[in-house]
Amino acid sequence: MRTLSGKFSLFLVATCCIVALAIGVLVHVLVSRQVVDNARTEALRRLDSAARSYVAGEPLPGDAAVDPPQLPRALRERALHGARGTQLGEFEGAPTMWAAVGADDNVLAARFDYRPSARTLDGLDQAIVISAGAAITGTLLAGLFAVSRVTRRLHHTAAVADRINEGDLDARVADPESTRDARYQDEVAAVSRALDAMATTLQRKLHSEQRFTADVAHELRTPLAGLHASAELLPPGRPTELVRDRVQALRRLTEDLLEISRLDSDTERADLAAQDLGELARQTARASGLPTEVVVVHDQCVITDRRRLERVLGNLVANAHRHGRPPVSLTVDGLVITVRDRGDGYPDSLLAQGPQRFRTEPRSGGGGGKGHGLGLTIALGQARIIQADLSFTNAPDGGAVTTLTLPAACAALPDAGSP
Repeated sequence: MRTLSGKFSLFLVATCCIVALAIGVLVHVLVSRQVVDNARTEALRRLDSAARSYVAGEPLPGDAAVDPPQLPRALRERALHGARGTQLGEFEGAPTMWAAVGADDNVLAARFDYRPSARTLDGLDQAIVISAGAAITGTLLAGLFAVSRVTRRLHHTAAVADRINEGDLDARVADPESTRDARYQDEVAAVSRALDAMATTLQRKLHSEQRFTADVAHELRTPLAGLHASAELLPPGRPTELVRDRVQALRRLTEDLLEISRLDSDTERADLAAQDLGELARQTARASGLPTEVVVVHDQCVITDRRRLERVLGNLVANAHRHGRPPVSLTVDGLVITVRDRGDGYPDSLLAQGPQRFRTEPRSGGGGGKGHGLGLTIALGQARIIQADLSFTNAPDGGAVTTLTLPAACAALPDAGSP
């Protein structure tokens, strides 16, 4: 009963049962009281008729007798003490309403057959039970029909929220009820309207940010090209090397911004082909120019985009060398590729939220930050395009561990050892 419809059904059934029980008890008490009063009145009327016959010395009616053996004891004692009364009892095994009064030292009693009254009460109880069951069933069906409309709208709203969370900013609930006047909208329509408004605002801000990033990167390329050409004309020396190094770093940052803007636009498509993971990993490590140990536990042929996969692995290897400590290893085990260093590991914020662009983390020994975070952001975006899963953890014995899991294998290749 964790769903809204289940809780509503349980509440509705419980409420209907309580109402039906209260009404049933009330009707039963009122009707039974009336039936019993009628039976008592009839028994007393017969007792009065029998008393007149008894006083006149005439034979008693067939429904009257003096000191009948089946007269209830309490009623007998009451009559002997001079009080007239009635009591429900039995006569020859059948329910009977008795009326009695003292007569000399005896008890004169008259009886009234209570079986028709008992059958009336039994029929009333059955009618109450059947009516209550029908009312509960009808109310439950009507309530479930009404709440199902609400739950369907809520499920649709939740599905749209999930799509937005997954990056589909064009998704909208578009609940017809949300177009009505706010005074006549229900709560679901209000939530749907708020979600659509939030998605529109988020989409507008994200597109604005993407356009800004792309425009800045494009505008920087021309002056950077001039700076690069001017730096090449400077005379040799340490100042020139510093200028060229900073210009090169700025060019890399600009290219990274352009790549991120393309990834954010969702227009990138993977160019899939069969690739040998072991050989691709070795070539990527060599192309990085950084001392990286490549271990191929189990080689695998995969269907992927070679350029994008090389970009992902190259960024992971560069990040491990830049922010970790050697030795840095790149391990291929089937569809799983792992990059590990022996540094301080990933910060808690990255493990909790993933890579964040332009977010710096303090170094363990103080000093500056750990970079602008574009490398891992690009790796995550390129991995998403080739439908690979990229996860970030820290090894128990120290060091950052990045695991890339590829989705599609074409054929298994023979195992290969470490190069």
